[in-house]
Amino acid sequence: MIFSSLTFLFAYLPLTLAVYFLMPLRARNGVLLVVSLVFYGWGEPVYISIMILSILIDYTHGMLVERFRRRDKLARWFVGQSVVFNLALLGFFKYWDFLAANLSLLPGVSLPQLGIPLPIGISFFTFQTMSYTVDVYRREAPVQRNLVSFGAYVTMFPQLIAGPIVQYKTVAAALERRVNTAEDFALGARRFAVGLAKKVLLANAVGALWDGRLAAWKAGTLTAAGGWLGLLAFGFQIYFDFSGYSDMAIGLGRIFGFRFNENFDHPYLSASVTEFWRRWHMSLTGWFREYLYIPLGGSRCGAAKTLRNILIVWLCTGFWHGASWNFILWGLYFAAWLVLEKYVLRQALKKTPGWIKHLYTLAVVFVGWGIFAMEDLAVCGGYFSVCFGGGRLWSAADGYILRSYGLTFLILILASTTLGQRLWRQLPRQAERVLTPVLMGLGLVLCTAYLVDGSYNPFLYFRF
Repeated sequence: MIFSSLTFLFAYLPLTLAVYFLMPLRARNGVLLVVSLVFYGWGEPVYISIMILSILIDYTHGMLVERFRRRDKLARWFVGQSVVFNLALLGFFKYWDFLAANLSLLPGVSLPQLGIPLPIGISFFTFQTMSYTVDVYRREAPVQRNLVSFGAYVTMFPQLIAGPIVQYKTVAAALERRVNTAEDFALGARRFAVGLAKKVLLANAVGALWDGRLAAWKAGTLTAAGGWLGLLAFGFQIYFDFSGYSDMAIGLGRIFGFRFNENFDHPYLSASVTEFWRRWHMSLTGWFREYLYIPLGGSRCGAAKTLRNILIVWLCTGFWHGASWNFILWGLYFAAWLVLEKYVLRQALKKTPGWIKHLYTLAVVFVGWGIFAMEDLAVCGGYFSVCFGGGRLWSAADGYILRSYGLTFLILILASTTLGQRLWRQLPRQAERVLTPVLMGLGLVLCTAYLVDGSYNPFLYFRF
């Protein structure tokens, strides 16, 4: 089940809200646990057992870490056990077939590929539960002694499938005691409506163009202009798709009394690749910084080790996204640019006009999205060959695409800036109060009409 589905919007969510708010405060974590398990098991009930196993293992290890805190070596042992379990779970379901296929290329090695479907959201919830025991050990989070409350944290459906990655320490207090107010409900509903519109009306509107450009390459009709239009389309699709989902998750969390951290901060306004990664998928980059980069030594141990740490983190970041060589290449691609900016381009970028830095950043990022999108490296190489002059530059079909999608691209560009927020803040308070429900209602009607009439409604981060 996805947020941008009629089943979720008009059946699951209304029923969940009714049951949740009719229950007394002390029972709401239990309700959240049950409805989240229903949400997760909607498409693949068998994987509820994996979720429950993960909850039990990390709940138990958190208790063991707390109990044996004074015996530091033993406490660290239990932290290590928790990390190994989570990585083994993730590795088996997500990476076994990839590793088996590649290791079997070695002489004398033959490993079976199991073809097991990937549990939805496993990359997100394993990172959440893994960080819990680490934070308990570091005394950065209190141990959770209530199994139901811990289960509610792990399975919380607003952020279960695709984040943002919620660290336990950021919601620990709300799990114990939270106040659900009408203001929080209204603000959460507004944030959810914005995210739904971004996903359905913007991401879906441009997504099909990318699919068409890939088809054009396979048919031998792709041009350089068409190739770059395709990269722009995918870059905007993944941004509004994923940031829209994050908005919906943050809004739903607010409705239920939780404050999730922001996950995007207008990344396409960045003036460097380094700045882009401070603004994009902030919960993931923050997780890797806190639990991998800094423990490795960060940038405190000289240039050689800093370079090593950057490469390790970005190799893991790429591999986290998927069991395919293109994701590894994508991670190393950005590692290379981050290293270049840190050691080679820093002074030059300081002297470069802002608009040039902005264009440079967008060019690097959108090329990166091409690597990210094309799992077949042969397809990827052929596509970029056309983009960089290995084919025709322009065709009449490109003019038709520009005429058809010109207004869409203009809206996408404006929507990826802060213009809308700045204009909204200029409105008088009374006008804001009147327009908010009107725009929310109109957005819901338009999204519903699109979902009823259209069949194109992918969600890109489900596979992660």
